[in-house]
Amino acid sequence: MSKITFFGTGYVGLVTGTCFADFGNEVICVDSNPVVIDKLNKGEMTIYEPGLEELVSRNVDQKRLSFTTDSEKGVKESDILFIAVGTPPKDNDQADLKYVMQVADTIGKHMNNYKVVVNKSTVPVGTAERVKRRISNNLEEKILFDIVSNPEFLREGAAIKDFQNPDRVVLGVDSESAKNLMSDLYAPVARTQRPIIFTDVKSAELTKYAANAMLATRISLMNEMSHLCEEVGADIKEVAECIGLDSRIGSKFLSAGVGYGGSCFPKDVRALAYMLESHDLNANIVRAVDYVNNRQKKSLVPKLKKHLPSLDGKRIAVWGLTFKPRTDDVRDAPALTVINQLQEEYANVSAYDPEGVEKAKQELMDVDFHSNSYDAVKGASALLVLTEWDEFRNVDLQRVKSLMKQPILYDGRNIFQPGKVRDLGFTYLSVGRE
Repeated sequence: MSKITFFGTGYVGLVTGTCFADFGNEVICVDSNPVVIDKLNKGEMTIYEPGLEELVSRNVDQKRLSFTTDSEKGVKESDILFIAVGTPPKDNDQADLKYVMQVADTIGKHMNNYKVVVNKSTVPVGTAERVKRRISNNLEEKILFDIVSNPEFLREGAAIKDFQNPDRVVLGVDSESAKNLMSDLYAPVARTQRPIIFTDVKSAELTKYAANAMLATRISLMNEMSHLCEEVGADIKEVAECIGLDSRIGSKFLSAGVGYGGSCFPKDVRALAYMLESHDLNANIVRAVDYVNNRQKKSLVPKLKKHLPSLDGKRIAVWGLTFKPRTDDVRDAPALTVINQLQEEYANVSAYDPEGVEKAKQELMDVDFHSNSYDAVKGASALLVLTEWDEFRNVDLQRVKSLMKQPILYDGRNIFQPGKVRDLGFTYLSVGRE
């Protein structure tokens, strides 16, 4: 059993901390926001993640998991300290490390014995060295400690499963003491035959950015190919299936759509481009990936206007506000871009999402939000499906058509079969398909 503290109770900190507690460790989650801590202590979840509420409740009841604003307690009572705070982009796309450094200062001020400090936040190469200096500068007396880089690869909507059965765990270490402590911590994962990979610290720091850039590249490539498919009459889903069967390529992240979003891909792709350019290196591929994604988000409304030339005063329904299903996260979601475009054309937007409405309300103005999909389409001249929630796949499209003023359906995630939808009398539009 290890004693662990997580600084930051956002998505990574809360999920990972809770999962470590479920392995039998004693975990303290520290956050500077008393409102967040108060909610968590009342059993109220601050993020939506399937299975998380039950997991938190069980481990709180077993007294393995606690929440506090007391950072001194978090430092002194644990042996492994995870930094899991946000690294939002600056105006120049560089990752902002101010929250990481604030935690480093706190650790240095309160460190009372040997600790392993683990960077779980997504940080640029060289951050471990900076964290080490900041901790050392705040120590009142010489105390040994080690820095580890442990990038996270959790997928929102499947985070608990990803933690328990990861493709791999990457640990950047530079001492045997830290390696041994982290080996013990991840022993339950190793027993499931999942690979635990030890690297140098800088390689681990770069791994997260490289992985996200690779996945984003696959998405942007398929989105670029979707436009060619539309021009020549090919079907992007059939193309994706064919190339995905190539063992060198694989089938994941080959779905064309309205673009990627979320808290990781957009900022990490741009941050990687910044890193390359700050070392006087070419970032053409990475910049192109970002460019294609931004263009893809903006490609839907012009296509809609070919069938509905004037959107002024028209009611347009939007299904899906989150950047992906099984989350309430709307950060950088394509829906935000599309809705802003619709409003620039003076359309009246009516929206529904199974989990993302409350967070979308914080980002969008003058949108008519609904609590179910059918109410959202009443009187609409078009329906835009922007997130591939399962419930959208199984709706009664005949009922949807009867509620709409004009039966135009833009399937931004290619979840429906074109022939079946058109047979119902819809004008059906999709991505990369006729």
